[in-house]
Amino acid sequence: MALRIVRLGTPRSAGEGLRIGTVRRPPRGVRKADYAARNYYDVWLPELAPSAPLVSFALSKPFTPARWALYARRYRREMREPAAGRLIALLVALSSRADFSVGCYCEDARHCHRSLLREILIEHGARIV
Repeated sequence: MALRIVRLGTPRSAGEGLRIGTVRRPPRGVRKADYAARNYYDVWLPELAPSAPLVSFALSKPFTPARWALYARRYRREMREPAAGRLIALLVALSSRADFSVGCYCEDARHCHRSLLREILIEHGARIV
């Protein structure tokens, strides 16, 4: 049993299990009934996505090392809020009992909140493949 971090919209791996979308917005131009069939997600969990102001910050200019560090600090601060903390604890607990994945649409995982979420989950003890 384990958790995978994935790019939403990519083909699913064998045994990936339930796919959870940790994105602020649903995919554009895709009917809700087609989200799972088109490999976006089975369940939407926007509470683990960056806030709208933080997404605006991220999209306003290309990342430099300093801007990425600032973004990472702000995202981590958001994930320390009680509601996000409870969801992280849930995913950590499930990672030792079920196969599932969480993800985002971003092409470059190095500059995407999913890489930070991965670090946070590992720091809290998640089993990640």
